[in-house]
Amino acid sequence: MAVVGGSIAGCSAALAASRTGADEVVVYERALGRLQDRGVGLALHNDRYAELEAAGYLDAGMPWVQLARRPWVVRRGAERAGHEIGVLPFPFRSYNWGSLWRELRSRIPETVTYRTGAAVAQVLPQEDGAVVRLADGGEERFDLVIGADGYRSVVRAAMYPDAFARYGGYLAWRGTLPAEQLPGPAEAFLPQDATTVAFPGGHMIVYRIPGPGGVGTNVNWVFYATPPASTRPWFDDPTTVPPRATTQILTDYLHRVVEEHFPPFWQEVVHLTPAEETFVQPMYDMAAPHFACGRLVLLGDAASIARPHTGSGAIKAVQDAAVLERSLRSADSWAAALHSYDAERAPVGRAVLELGRSLGRAQVQQTPEWTVMDQRAMDSWWQEAGGGSGFGGHTLRR
Repeated sequence: MAVVGGSIAGCSAALAASRTGADEVVVYERALGRLQDRGVGLALHNDRYAELEAAGYLDAGMPWVQLARRPWVVRRGAERAGHEIGVLPFPFRSYNWGSLWRELRSRIPETVTYRTGAAVAQVLPQEDGAVVRLADGGEERFDLVIGADGYRSVVRAAMYPDAFARYGGYLAWRGTLPAEQLPGPAEAFLPQDATTVAFPGGHMIVYRIPGPGGVGTNVNWVFYATPPASTRPWFDDPTTVPPRATTQILTDYLHRVVEEHFPPFWQEVVHLTPAEETFVQPMYDMAAPHFACGRLVLLGDAASIARPHTGSGAIKAVQDAAVLERSLRSADSWAAALHSYDAERAPVGRAVLELGRSLGRAQVQQTPEWTVMDQRAMDSWWQEAGGGSGFGGHTLRR
């Protein structure tokens, strides 16, 4: 089997493939750099963690931070940390992307070949397998090719050339900084909080994550807003956008909004974040018609892209891998296994996509008048936005 892509999705897919008893598993990762240096945060619902721990993909040895509450605050008067308008439950474990990747990578058996600097240019389906064509001209044939290569997937392009990511109209600015650099007072940002700063046309969620390599604690923030209209052509075509790209225009816009709408404490959090630890993430939507076709199969963002609002993110890829493993183990043919996988995961991918759109409208594109909200209004608004159904990911079937 071949796995195209070697990040969290690819490592999870390689684990799944190796556990099915495949004679050969090869991972193709285009990057030459150190994926473990990516310090962005991600959060995993406690219930989803329990399922993936039982499936053997995650365990308590992977560095994490327990979260519990999601206070929502707005700027009001001289209140340094803002005025709290409501609190939603947030039973999540947070992770450092790079540390989680490293832990998953370390679990891949030595029998798996993991190649870096191996860019896949094309995947050619065949009746009983597929050929992986590399950018350097080399070719290799496999019985099954797993696309774990993100929203620009070449595997998906071989299956469904017209299924490509579409820009949702707004961005997430992301940043991290060491927790010891937080401004005072300490009680403005409690350790188990995922504080959300709301403003007209967006919000910023902030929570703690493990530091690089699991050492210390960092603060991870994600700021959602619609950028100036002049920037839209930069993101309409996802194949032309450099990953993590940012510009002075986008940085200036972020700082303008923060200074106009944020309480002083949260202004300082953003301004204290080093420029090299800040980047942008366009919101894209896509769900492949099917997650398997012939001897090609998709998982993670290659299969469907969920906006971060859904609270599923990278963990959806680990769930996909766990279901793929179960399907390959239990079926008596390739066709039956891939049909079973697609039947279970494709509906989940579509549901998460729609939830992301709904939460994006409620939290960014059609925000309420935050300053008049109270706890009752927050609870009602959250349910209407879809936050009570599927937030944090969907339950894995047994």
